[in-house]
Amino acid sequence: MGCSKNLVDTEALIGQLKTNGLSLTKNVDDADTIVINTCGFIEAAKQESVDAILEAVERKKNGGVKKVVVMGCLSERYKRELMQDIPEVDVFHGSDNISDVVLELGGDYKRELLGERVITTPNHYAFLKISEGCDNPCSFCSIPIMRGKHRSKPFEKVEQDAQYLCSQGVKELIVIAQDSTYYGLDLYGERRLGALVTKLAGIKGAEWIRLMYAYPSRFPTDVLNVFRDYPVMCRYLDIPVQHISDKVLKSMRRGISGRKTRELLDTIRAKVPGIALRTTLIVGYPGETEKDFQLLYDFVEDFKFHRLGVFTYSHEDGTAAYPLGDPVPAEVKEERRGVLMRVQKEISEQRNQDLVGARVKVILDRREDGVFVGRTEWDAPEIDQEVFVESEASLKVGEFCDVDIMGATEYDLYARVASATT
Repeated sequence: MGCSKNLVDTEALIGQLKTNGLSLTKNVDDADTIVINTCGFIEAAKQESVDAILEAVERKKNGGVKKVVVMGCLSERYKRELMQDIPEVDVFHGSDNISDVVLELGGDYKRELLGERVITTPNHYAFLKISEGCDNPCSFCSIPIMRGKHRSKPFEKVEQDAQYLCSQGVKELIVIAQDSTYYGLDLYGERRLGALVTKLAGIKGAEWIRLMYAYPSRFPTDVLNVFRDYPVMCRYLDIPVQHISDKVLKSMRRGISGRKTRELLDTIRAKVPGIALRTTLIVGYPGETEKDFQLLYDFVEDFKFHRLGVFTYSHEDGTAAYPLGDPVPAEVKEERRGVLMRVQKEISEQRNQDLVGARVKVILDRREDGVFVGRTEWDAPEIDQEVFVESEASLKVGEFCDVDIMGATEYDLYARVASATT
């Protein structure tokens, strides 16, 4: 359940279980054990995880499975409550207990397998986790509660992980962390993300490198030189700014002002021409007034992000913002979210219309209803838009190809394979 960081943990667990001779099945009806890797980030994700646990427990009651094992962030955060409320679960483990889960299922944790995992995404892309935990004090965020302080993976270990993934046929490495721009500060006394992605750019087989979860405060601007100097770096950056109002940012404890946020984003665009910036925003944070929201609205309309997601504030116990209450009504939060997404829809549609007639490089993720579905370098899998390419026998899933954009909607592009002659 949950984010790509959780997915990497699950893939590592699957690798350990398979090495220990445990057989995994795609059909839950054939299973005698269910392992659920939960998410505990916001209310909707927590409920989804609880529903999955309850469904597994029901299967156990009906005799369909013998054991239910729960792990991950929700279990880390609410283990005591879950044990009381759902005693039918055999065991609860936290978010950093893969070895314990392996032992629980009768296996022997193989430390020599570190970095090796079963890739569950399409074989041509995979997530590369470079650190764990987070040191940022964001008032709304529960990640430090569940994942702890920031812990960078050693430089050599990240390189080894990337080499392993590419040896398995991965062409697109998607760099992830709770905060990727903090990388190295705990181990080396300085932020070393720029040096890390420079090293990744030279790994054999890596044709695209995509950078996610870049925290804006104290952003290491040397990373921008890597975008400029290495063609394998996707001109794409995921940088969650969350808000633009100084009052809200201060209460959120983001460590950056609205003016500094704008200056950083302008610097990124100036140093990396053509880069697609993706961000996430939170509306309905405690104390967010109509004036604060208007500032955010004007910012979105003016800056014109390539990709944008909006979350309504989730009131999370244990966070610094929890004592502030949840004073903004749910209907106001949803209304504000809808207003921003309508603005972004218009921005996205105009950007896509501007691409009609252009030739772009795409990677083909799948074939669906006789049409190949791919992505440009400006789009991450699962969260961004797609390119629908007219089917040709010579195309293959997992390959790159140049296409001519023939049509566009607000969130999709339509293309045909580019002719060999121009």
